Amino acid sequence: MKALCWNGPGDLRVERVDDPVLVNPHDAIVKVTLSSVCGSDLPLVDGHVPTMRPGDIIGREFLGEIVEKGAEVRHLNRGDRVVVMSVIGCGQCGHCRNGESALCDNSNPNPEDARAAYGHCGAGLFGHSHAFGGYAGSHADYVRVPYADFNAIRVPEGIGDETAVFLSDTVPTGYMAAEMAGIRPGDVVAVWGCGGVGQMAIRSAHLLGAGQVIGIDRVPGRLRAAQMRAGAETLDYARVDVFDALQAMTGGRGPDACIDAVGMDADDNSGDGVSNPAEDLYDRARRTVGRMAGQAVEREAVGVRTDRPAVLRQMIESCRKGGTLSIVGDYGGLIDRFPVGAAMNKGLAFRMGRQNGQCSAKHLFEYIGKGELDPSYLMTHRLPLDDGPQGYRLFKDRAEDCLRVVFAPHS
Repeated sequence: MKALCWNGPGDLRVERVDDPVLVNPHDAIVKVTLSSVCGSDLPLVDGHVPTMRPGDIIGREFLGEIVEKGAEVRHLNRGDRVVVMSVIGCGQCGHCRNGESALCDNSNPNPEDARAAYGHCGAGLFGHSHAFGGYAGSHADYVRVPYADFNAIRVPEGIGDETAVFLSDTVPTGYMAAEMAGIRPGDVVAVWGCGGVGQMAIRSAHLLGAGQVIGIDRVPGRLRAAQMRAGAETLDYARVDVFDALQAMTGGRGPDACIDAVGMDADDNSGDGVSNPAEDLYDRARRTVGRMAGQAVEREAVGVRTDRPAVLRQMIESCRKGGTLSIVGDYGGLIDRFPVGAAMNKGLAFRMGRQNGQCSAKHLFEYIGKGELDPSYLMTHRLPLDDGPQGYRLFKDRAEDCLRVVFAPHS
């Protein structure tokens, strides 16, 4: 089959690889109909995740058709149209039973690197390095889906592929961000990052009762979509001081909740509207030195490079006293100059994590069925899999008002 493979930093190639096979009786093989790029793919592509290996298939957000299943797959049949959760749960451990599939005890068969970096091992992820299980990703003709009864969700009739594909990751991540923010009726919510996850966090905040939602970005197409499709007021952080603007919009109080939909690769242009350009320069120097210095080699070996906390710093500064910070942007390692004193003295609550879409998919499909949620506009570019490298360049460069590139392997 064909697949989009990582062969080093910035080196993506469409290659011929072996077809996947059933490994255990709980597996299914899915013929991929659509597979979307994701912001969490970019650190992999750029070589910031050291447990990637040449030939790894990337991609994590996908929809397709069951073409083969193991003997213990009870609730799915060949021919079923399914969306597959990007975070893999076993369905049986205590975390999965408690709706915390991203913390699954059993789905990562390579726990050593994650334990070395984080103390404990979480769930496996499709196409997200060997520290997260080494599972082949979804930018391919076919994918093996472990624990298929739990991770592959049958798509309801009447919901199109271009809508359902984003239930794999983007929609449940944005919805969980809004849930973790603890939104009460009338709250003011600020969302940093108006990519796909940020768009869904904005829309979900409205669904959960927010009175005002503010989207923060600097890409014109994303800001337009946040305003026109997700219903946000918007701030261009390249043009305004975000802290001052948020204080003015909230009567000097600050937002009730702040959502980080950006993560480790926050924009590092000094003067870009973040609260302290000098700290941007520090972060860039720290990361550059860290890659060269011997003391950082051990960190790189276990996948804990120094991330950029520009958005986190700005959220801590901007949020009202007693407010909540919800973090779904992807972080992988360590951060420096974290203003824990400000967070403590302001009494801020932090909630964070990867999405637990297995427990929210049915509810989200209900929102879609009622016309209250429509993520299909995120698919701004649909390309054949042969154009995979071009699609990632388009997505990374934010060209042509790109929100999401979606590959159709069999078109």
